[in-house]
Amino acid sequence: MATVTTRTLTTLMITAQQLEVRAGARLLMENVNFRVAAGDKVGLVGRNGAGKTTLTKILAGEALPAGGKVVRSGELGYLPQDPRVGDPEVLGRDRILSARGLDEVVRRLRTAEVEMGSDNPEIAERAMKRYARADNELHANGGYAAESEAATIASSLGIEERVLNQPLKTLSGGQRRRVELARILFSDADTMLLDEPTNHLDVDSIVWLRGFLQNYKGGLIVISHDNELLEATVNKVFHLDANRAEIDVYNMGWKAYLTQRETDERRRKRERANAESKAKTLTDQANRMRAKASKASAAQSMLKRAEKMVAGLESERQSDKVARIKFPSPAPCGKTPLMGKELSKSFGSLEVFMDVDLAIDKGSRVVILGFNGAGKTTMLRILAGVDKPDTGEVVPGHGLKVGYYAQEHETLDVNRTVLENMQSAAPQLTDTEARSVLGSFLFSGDDAHKPAGVLSGGEKTRLALASLVVSSANVLLLDEPTNNLDPASREEVLAAIRTYEGAIILVTHDEGAVRALEPDRVLLLPDGDEDLWSEDYADLVSLA
Repeated sequence: MATVTTRTLTTLMITAQQLEVRAGARLLMENVNFRVAAGDKVGLVGRNGAGKTTLTKILAGEALPAGGKVVRSGELGYLPQDPRVGDPEVLGRDRILSARGLDEVVRRLRTAEVEMGSDNPEIAERAMKRYARADNELHANGGYAAESEAATIASSLGIEERVLNQPLKTLSGGQRRRVELARILFSDADTMLLDEPTNHLDVDSIVWLRGFLQNYKGGLIVISHDNELLEATVNKVFHLDANRAEIDVYNMGWKAYLTQRETDERRRKRERANAESKAKTLTDQANRMRAKASKASAAQSMLKRAEKMVAGLESERQSDKVARIKFPSPAPCGKTPLMGKELSKSFGSLEVFMDVDLAIDKGSRVVILGFNGAGKTTMLRILAGVDKPDTGEVVPGHGLKVGYYAQEHETLDVNRTVLENMQSAAPQLTDTEARSVLGSFLFSGDDAHKPAGVLSGGEKTRLALASLVVSSANVLLLDEPTNNLDPASREEVLAAIRTYEGAIILVTHDEGAVRALEPDRVLLLPDGDEDLWSEDYADLVSLA
């Protein structure tokens, strides 16, 4: 049982009582108790698949626990890994303002402003009255200062003015996620649950977010693989131990947690070694005594004592399992398996990029750079055949086989099971062969029958990567392939990038992924300029 001792004289925000959490039939954690109050900033950590995302969904009220209950008080702001929420027709600015109910008020003001200029006196007079009512309501909810605050938060997260004026449906996955993060930060929520909030943020936005969370007075639970964010913000750590189905609670900051956790493991290892040594001595003695009938009862008693010595110990932390990732041997192809000619894309009146030419030769390694919203993801989707360009064409070369990893996992069918997704990606595999591949990506037993829609971000990443492994693709299109991965799994992906023999086109904010790629060329969007790679471009990766 894990219990957090909250500070005195604070407002209680979230209480978990006797929680039992499962993924299908698999037990993730049980008998979990904790409280999170204002000022408690919790880093929720554990390997991919340990249950971090599932737990936050339960805490947010988006899912139900297998047992126990969650009690919430105050307003809650929840950022899931895949925040596809809100009316897709709503503008980005209005989505952010809706956190305080200001979006409708601002819309009424703008409409009244237009009608006040009418040549019809009656229309103009009614509009003036509506404007006055809306203006009073706006002031009652923080006034124009609140609207300015929302704009400042959006700007600090790298959301440009033009993006704020676009409907959500026209935004990339990264832009949508930043809009949702801005909405939550603007909401004045009493408690925030943030699942990988730094995904899709550039380095300046991440630095700003650290400062915001440091000064935040409410309760916070954050899932992140960004050690610098955790070090700067958290004062408590919940470690989900998938091997023991428990939560280890550390009432301390990030650096102290790392030190204490290793100290705890050394203690557990030492205690177990001592107990196992004593138990072995008792067992050996009992085995010698059992040969004599007169001492059989005493021998049995000694064996029971030996068993109790070991059974009562805390188990050592087992090494977390990591998916062994190796990209496929590429199918034979011609000299230039993929070309893009005069590619252009716009959303409504918004021009994303124009007349981009790109030639991907066999085995070439290209990184696409550009500011958020420059069209990097859109370019990959066009090259993958998911979206159509407004002008120009994608020309497949001889033997082309594309493997596409989408940052928002759009290639997965969330209504189908893990196994069905794998069989769809590689229909040539037998059931046994598909299960074998899934097993190497840590989907074993009943995991194969889970709907893809219930998987965590890290698990969806593993499933999408597993689909690439069996594809025999000779051109890989990788869009932020290291997002949502724990450090060990990330290293596996980087190793797979290093050793892959086919062509790769990569979009990433991860400087380590670019170093693993060792690109020979760079495509700069939205201008479409292509250049040989040099280290001068390396500084742009985290800023892109």
